Amino acid sequence: MSMIRDLRDAVRPSRPALRKGALHLDNGGYDTTRDPATPSAVVDCAVYRDGARVQTPQPLTPHEAMRSVRRDGGFVWIGLHEPTESEFSGVASEFGLHPLAVEDAVQAHQRPKLERYDDSLFTVFKTIHYVEHDELTATSEIVETGEVMCFTGRDFFITVRHGGQGSLRALRHRLQDDPELLAKGPSAVLHAIADHVVDGYLAVADAMQDDIDEVETEVFSPGRGGVARGVDSARIYQLKREVLEFKRAVSPLLRPMQLLSERPMRLIDPDIQKYFRDVADHLARVQEQVFSFDELLNSILQANLAQASVAQNEDMRKITAWAAIIAVPTMVTGVYGMNFDSMPELHWHYGYPTVLCVTVALCVGIHRSLKRNGWL
Repeated sequence: MSMIRDLRDAVRPSRPALRKGALHLDNGGYDTTRDPATPSAVVDCAVYRDGARVQTPQPLTPHEAMRSVRRDGGFVWIGLHEPTESEFSGVASEFGLHPLAVEDAVQAHQRPKLERYDDSLFTVFKTIHYVEHDELTATSEIVETGEVMCFTGRDFFITVRHGGQGSLRALRHRLQDDPELLAKGPSAVLHAIADHVVDGYLAVADAMQDDIDEVETEVFSPGRGGVARGVDSARIYQLKREVLEFKRAVSPLLRPMQLLSERPMRLIDPDIQKYFRDVADHLARVQEQVFSFDELLNSILQANLAQASVAQNEDMRKITAWAAIIAVPTMVTGVYGMNFDSMPELHWHYGYPTVLCVTVALCVGIHRSLKRNGWL
């Protein structure tokens, strides 16, 4: 027992450490050292009871919101954007969040996952935003990624967002317009965020499909002479890198969504669990699209390299053909450039025009023969 207690003390921060410096007990353990000119990490903090938002004369602090929930019921939904460790420590202490999950939420750059800690679920989502562009180049940024970490408890729901994209303000308002769904508690909010993120994946997949179709068309479009010249391979490789970034967001999330839809969990309302099945189906469809994108881009890249090789061979054939044509007059003039008298037809009056005519005739004949064989 002493070993377990020592391990718990080493992993879990002590209460006095969370109130170090200017952290006051009357503020519920929240950092009051932030510069007043700097925006707060808390985007929104509200209490929901019977599916409706509890109206208050002034914004609530997480401590005040949780005290209201413990007194009158309901649940609290707190949204934070890129909090520092000191800013999040008070929230973590108030809701008893596990230190490992808190560390992941603050540091970000996490893999999509679902973890259970005591009386809470910790879920990580990767948000994907499609970057509009007029033309795909070798340095085009096609997708921007962000992260949304969700802590789901019996009477609280906390979101920690990283990145400039993926705002949840519109989603919060949409849920507030559906009191019947919001009355299901924090699990309804978790489903709404999962559905919102996956819907974003579907939109990005459709947009990326257009980019891939455009590149594919350019690769196989005939150029001059009816030969496909291909495109810059760097553009295809850049598109493949963006697809890989997309895959890293989609693939690891499928298993957590399947667990939420199939395995009974104490913190997930049974009526909400069946809706996770729909999210998992949509996510599986996106995963199939992303895998097909990757395979298609591999094929396009190989085809583009093959097209470039064929074009180079075509150029070499043309160069060789013209070299063969030029070799005839070169040979003739080389023979007649020798400086000696004992040479056949050297003093013949019609020798010069005859040689020119024969040379031209040979060049024309070789040209027609090479063109008939597809060398020119």
